[in-house]
Amino acid sequence: MSKTLVGPQLRQLRQQMNHTQAEMARRLGISAAYVNLLENNQRSLSVPVLMKLTEAYGVDWRELVQDTDAAQLADLRSIMRDPVFAGARPDLTELRAAIDHAPRLVERFLQLYQNHRAMVDQLKRLPGTAADLTLTTPETAIHDFFRNHGNHFDVLERAAEALRDRIGGSADDMYASLKRHLRVEHGVQASVRSLSEMPDMLRDFDAGARRIFLSEALDHTNRVFQLAHMIGLLEAGDIVADLVARSGLDDGNGGARLRVELTNYFAAAMLMPYAPLLEMAQASAYDIDRIAAAFGVSFEQVCHRLTTLQRDGARGVPFFFLRVDRAGNVTKRFNATGFTLAEEGGACPVWDLHGAFRVPGLIVPQFVELPDGGQFFTISRTTDRPVFSRQTQDRRLVVTIGCTRDHADQIGYARPYNLTDPQLYSPIGLNCHVCPRHSCSQRAHQPLHMHLPLDANRRGQTRYES
Repeated sequence: MSKTLVGPQLRQLRQQMNHTQAEMARRLGISAAYVNLLENNQRSLSVPVLMKLTEAYGVDWRELVQDTDAAQLADLRSIMRDPVFAGARPDLTELRAAIDHAPRLVERFLQLYQNHRAMVDQLKRLPGTAADLTLTTPETAIHDFFRNHGNHFDVLERAAEALRDRIGGSADDMYASLKRHLRVEHGVQASVRSLSEMPDMLRDFDAGARRIFLSEALDHTNRVFQLAHMIGLLEAGDIVADLVARSGLDDGNGGARLRVELTNYFAAAMLMPYAPLLEMAQASAYDIDRIAAAFGVSFEQVCHRLTTLQRDGARGVPFFFLRVDRAGNVTKRFNATGFTLAEEGGACPVWDLHGAFRVPGLIVPQFVELPDGGQFFTISRTTDRPVFSRQTQDRRLVVTIGCTRDHADQIGYARPYNLTDPQLYSPIGLNCHVCPRHSCSQRAHQPLHMHLPLDANRRGQTRYES
């Protein structure tokens, strides 16, 4: 904390209170010149001054020193890659200067771009409608909340580790161990019900009767996960509620959805404790099937959990995670990086996520390159959904995780390939509406932000170019 730089936050606090630098200096017992140095990030904030700030202005010191600069810098870098911004891009020095000296302007710009994203998305999905294009969906807000925390919540990690130590036992005995813990610690009985008794749900908790019912449509790993989720609701509820309150999504569907996702995070952290998981991931070169077998969890649960290995001093590969259906809808998205591919990707047919549907259960590796030159390694595989009836058979989804080329050498699935071969990388875009690639055989739409050259005397690969 002795190296904490909080210039923009300090300036904003002073201006909100309508104080001069001299008035703030008097209240803190320091000189006006020192306040000026602090506001310009030429001095770091010491613990004594931080405590005086807390006392004099009634602010929570954790909010004051919260490091949002890294997330904003990643956002700005990602946004500047958008083809809508033509010409030379600002360098890192300029972007950092904007964050340091014009934080409110940066916030407004990020909000403006978010609204632009919403508008483009609406134009793609609902052409010709008059829908409100400025609203941020709960899913987008939740995704941004997780991304802004690096997809890592240490307070949930520590609570999950403590619970796992209390429960004890091996992964092989986890189902029985969790049932026993619910019964002994909470007086809750867990049992499985038939499809006829639970035709349209997977889990049901009767708080009055202290009973939790699981559908027989769930396989073993998902029954275990649902019990872990239930224990998270009972034992980590206060921690989750505090995180939801800080998110600003503590009302309506957004708050409820965030509560579910944070409790899922807790459940996964309890079933796959951080240190053992990171050790096995690195030792096995991120062999997902091996990790799943060791911890008694599913392939999808491991993929999701790998995106959370971002603890200071013990970081894993920064992955992003997507789950898509047959129609191309992204049904889940998590991101430990600041890259555009994770934010907007999934709709480009050249990025062959859907190829995994043709080979169920097999891992499909692919190297891809965005128009801005960013290169990524991704792996995709199908994941099965619970089957309730003949009508719900074969409702598979595809899960995809990926990382930048810089980390690909740590991934066993990438080791058979020559990472320096330029022919290895498939040229992709975010989607046809914003992709600037002129010669793409998969183009399905004219770009919204540019005109492709057309010549009536020749025919290109698609009807949008010549």
